[in-house]
Amino acid sequence: MAQNAYAFSIISSLCLMFMFTFGNGQLDYKFYDNTCPNLTRIIRNGVWSAIANETRIAASLLRLHFHDCFVLGCEGSILLDDTSNLRGEKNALPNRNSVRGFEVIDQIKADVEKACPSTVSCTDILTLATRDAVFLSGGPFWPVPLGRRDGLTANETAANTDLPSPFEPLENITSKFVAKGLNLKDVVILSGGHTIGFAQCFTFKQRLFNFDGAGNPDPLLETSLLDSLRGICPNQDNSDTNLAPLDVATVRKFDNSYFKMLVNNSGVLQSDQVLMTDNTTAACVLNYSKSLPLFLKDFAASMVKMSKIGVITGQEGQIRRSCRAVN
Repeated sequence: MAQNAYAFSIISSLCLMFMFTFGNGQLDYKFYDNTCPNLTRIIRNGVWSAIANETRIAASLLRLHFHDCFVLGCEGSILLDDTSNLRGEKNALPNRNSVRGFEVIDQIKADVEKACPSTVSCTDILTLATRDAVFLSGGPFWPVPLGRRDGLTANETAANTDLPSPFEPLENITSKFVAKGLNLKDVVILSGGHTIGFAQCFTFKQRLFNFDGAGNPDPLLETSLLDSLRGICPNQDNSDTNLAPLDVATVRKFDNSYFKMLVNNSGVLQSDQVLMTDNTTAACVLNYSKSLPLFLKDFAASMVKMSKIGVITGQEGQIRRSCRAVN
């Protein structure tokens, strides 16, 4: 297995770099070792309990972290509720009735506050909870550099413009990643998080019934998957919020099955399947479909890289007492 991973690393000049980097400003892997020594245990227990209650929450936490980091950076802005003075991000179009997991973070924050009052940021809690959600779903474990502070504001407009959409072409999605300091490889790798994800029918229903505007489905969509998705998403308005797994082969397991589906024209979202239409991204997809160790290694690296976007450290920001409101 290790030899296979090494071989694929050599074969792909596009996907061989392991981007795991250490430190970012004042981030430190031992940041809470003295001030909150039981932090990782508390968070791990909270995530385990949440997943035991609802397995889908693992994918929800991963998406919540992603949507936080892409708007103002990884500083917890997505966790803020609307107030008379603040319009938060929860009602932005990419998040409304879609992004979830807030109650899980609230409960973990309450448990952390009991052990270590006013010590650990909501942003660090979300970052660690996401790592544990992936790991408990069968994905990789990676050390998380800590010391993020919570932001003092949110930006609904940025949430509407900066977050990638399932309706956008690859060029647009890539440009949004590049704007955050990520690259085309990160687009492919982080899309692999869809291996445990779900999508509402309205995000792909056009592919099933009217892809060409003449009432025909997407000709590239594999036939058995088309039939399955039509069963979940009948051509009726009241099916728009029904949920379909993005990886029908191993719905609850974090693995490389998602990439195998793309190779077989079985990507549910058009924004996923389009990764096979570009020579650069298709090469990465093919390698990850063949090597689970390579994907897990690179996914961990890209997650660390993403978790450093726009972080607030030192005396900036604050440690929120409640993740839903500025102190």
